[in-house]
Amino acid sequence: MTKKLFRLFTLFLLLSLLSGCGYRIGYLGHPQLKSVAVAPVVNDTLAYNVAAQMRGLLTECFQTDGTMKLESVKKADCIVYARVTSISFSEISWSSTKDNTNIPNQWRVSLDAEFSVVLPGRAEPLLKNVKASGNAEFMSGPDIEISRNYAIRQACFVAAKDIVSKVTEAW
Repeated sequence: MTKKLFRLFTLFLLLSLLSGCGYRIGYLGHPQLKSVAVAPVVNDTLAYNVAAQMRGLLTECFQTDGTMKLESVKKADCIVYARVTSISFSEISWSSTKDNTNIPNQWRVSLDAEFSVVLPGRAEPLLKNVKASGNAEFMSGPDIEISRNYAIRQACFVAAKDIVSKVTEAW
């Protein structure tokens, strides 16, 4: 009987110590921010349609994340303002032709963005000019422009996931 009581006491003590270690499961965000709105994204680059793609992917990533409810600008607890600051393309690999000319056949697109989180009615942003980035690779195929546009969308998606994680876990 004493061995059984000792084991139960030891188990109880172990469970009490483990539960008080400060670990937290679930949402790491600010407890007062329950909803978010995504303002129209600004495109400071020459790439076509990047602002629309970034805004669409930001809203999709906030919905998928599920930490904060997506609302309109008038109803949200906070508003995310984003800006695509640069897009660059670089060759990764080349293929040789019969006349020993090197032609690039694989490319990387790198996208840089900046975002701020504003609480309605406050003068100072909650998060100001935070950097985010995304990269994607694409091959030179039959239509390089389609591959390039798809890679830009993938880079926007990676940057959008980066923004969402920084907004929801920046506390």
